[in-house]
Parts: sequence; structure tokens; C-alpha cells
Amino acid sequence: AALAALAAPAAPAGAAPAPQQVTPQLIEAAKQEGKVVFYTAIDLAVAEKVAKAFEAAYPGIAVLIERTGGERIFQRLAQERASNVHAVDVLDASDTALFIVWKRQNWLEPYLPQEVAERWPAGERDADGAFASVRFTLMPIAYNTDLVKPEDAPKSFADLLDPKWAGKIVKAHPGYSGGILTSTFQTARDLGWDYFQKLAKQKVMQVQSATEPPKKLALGERAIEADGLEYVLHQQKEKGSPIAIVYPSEGTPFIPGSAAIARDAPHPNAARLFVSYLFSREAQQFLVDVGGMRSFHPGVKNKAGRKPLSEIKLMRSDPETQERQSEEIKRKYVEYFGI
Repeated sequence: AALAALAAPAAPAGAAPAPQQVTPQLIEAAKQEGKVVFYTAIDLAVAEKVAKAFEAAYPGIAVLIERTGGERIFQRLAQERASNVHAVDVLDASDTALFIVWKRQNWLEPYLPQEVAERWPAGERDADGAFASVRFTLMPIAYNTDLVKPEDAPKSFADLLDPKWAGKIVKAHPGYSGGILTSTFQTARDLGWDYFQKLAKQKVMQVQSATEPPKKLALGERAIEADGLEYVLHQQKEKGSPIAIVYPSEGTPFIPGSAAIARDAPHPNAARLFVSYLFSREAQQFLVDVGGMRSFHPGVKNKAGRKPLSEIKLMRSDPETQERQSEEIKRKYVEYFGI
């Protein structure tokens, strides 16, 4: 119910392809191609584990990972298409707005796995089958428990503006990370740009990827993170890092990550097989258990120790509006933070 409330309204029914199952013929065709090229914004350690799980399930097909921030993937694909280069098979990013643009440019190959057709929330899959949300995570704030006492820790975004946190905060950049662009859009919409104007005066350590703030926190390089991926925070905690997660009282940004097949993919059958695998219950449970993410698949169980979604106040996803405002978001951010 919480996911249904967050999901953007479904687009009118379009010319979606027929749902596709994994068949022996598809597997054999994919093995003949031998590899799949995957551009992804997922943390590299997690992406590599997913790749190995796929390779174990389908021996003879290698997954070649190119990991970078969603906004960098956007730039790279644009450069490749301008040069008539078709190198990527499967695209993944934590900024669904990118897929809206790619669909408009006719750079995505519609493909509808059976699992998505039968089980996914309507608002988390494109009506024409061009892409779907393969995962989601949250963008909470957090603190290093060796450096901050629980009673002193921030409980809200507003608390980060307290002068006592000046020079002690780390934050990622929306010009690099699609997840941070998404969280910046939601936070600015709900709290106003005044929040970021004030936060910029706190001498914030600026990093690129949304995977980095939790790691800076774990190392003790900063006491507080203003944003960072929930699943990476959990990874650091499971390694024994002194980290506590805070779901802000104003609401926590909700970050869906989408996946799609690139049009004119060099390994189209391997791409279809890999995308079908990503949306399977097996892979979705793997993303939750091993990757620390959250899943839209109704058959997937939450990992023990994760705060239930029903107990977290969430900000709403709106990729259509975000897409229209993306360049303005980046411009304002650079204006306020100077980088």
C-alpha cells in the first residue's frame, strides 16, 4: 500500500510488447553471444555480486560492468549515440527521469519480462514496456556513533543547519549521481530551496557518488551525512562500522532505480536474459539480502533488521516533473554550493 501511494500515476496504456518468459531458445541464443554489457549506478561491490550470481545461473555468459553515477551514464550514452557507437546492452540508473528522456529519443528497446507484467506496480513500469523500476532504496541521513552521541544526533533535515555541525557534514552531488539528483528534487520540492542555501553555508564536504557519504562516515572523516544510499549504510554497518541511520522527520527521499535494454544492443538476447534475471524473484531477493536494497516484487521478504517501509515517512517520487526540472536543479545546486 505504501508503494502504491508513492508510485507515479500510470501512463495511459500504450503499445507495450507481449510479456516474455525465459525459454531454452533465449538462453541458447544468449550463450551464443557470450556476454552482456551493463552500465549501472549500483555500488560496484553489489553489481559485481549480481553479475557473479547471473554467471552462475547461466554459465558461458559474462557480465561486463561499467559502473558510474547515473548522470555520467546519461552523458556517456549521449556521446556514444552521437558517434553512432552501440556499446551497451543494459542500462541501470537511480534517476528514472533519464529513462523518460532515453525513451523519447528512441534509445530504448521495449521488453517486458513476465515477472514485471504480472507483479510490478503499474506506476513502476513504463506503459510501453521501455523500462521498469528494478529496485529502490532510500536516502536517509546518518551519523558516526563514535563521533556523535545518540542524544545529540540530528533527527531532521532542519537539524543539519545547526551551527554545531559546520565542517562535520558530507554530501554527494546531483551533477554526478542520479540518486542524489532524485533526492535533491524531492527535498527541494518539499522543504524549499532555502534549505539547500542554508546547508551550503555549513562547510559541507562534497563528494560525487551517493555511495561515498556512508564510506566517509565509516572512516570517521565526517560525523554526519546529509544524504547517502541506505543500502550502502547497511553494508557499512554489517562490516562493523559505527553508523546509525536516521529517517528525517520531514520525510525520507524515495529513490527508485530503473533498468532497460538499449536499442541496437550488441548482445540483444543476452540483454533480454539479463533483464529477465534482474526482475526475477531470485535476483530481487538477492538484491535485498546481499545488496541491502528494497524490492517492488511482492514475493520478496525484507531482510531482518531493516526498518519496515510502513514505519518511515517517505517523500514522493515524481520522475516526470523531475525530468523537466533536472537542469535547473543542477544549476541551483552549483550556485549554492559553488561546485
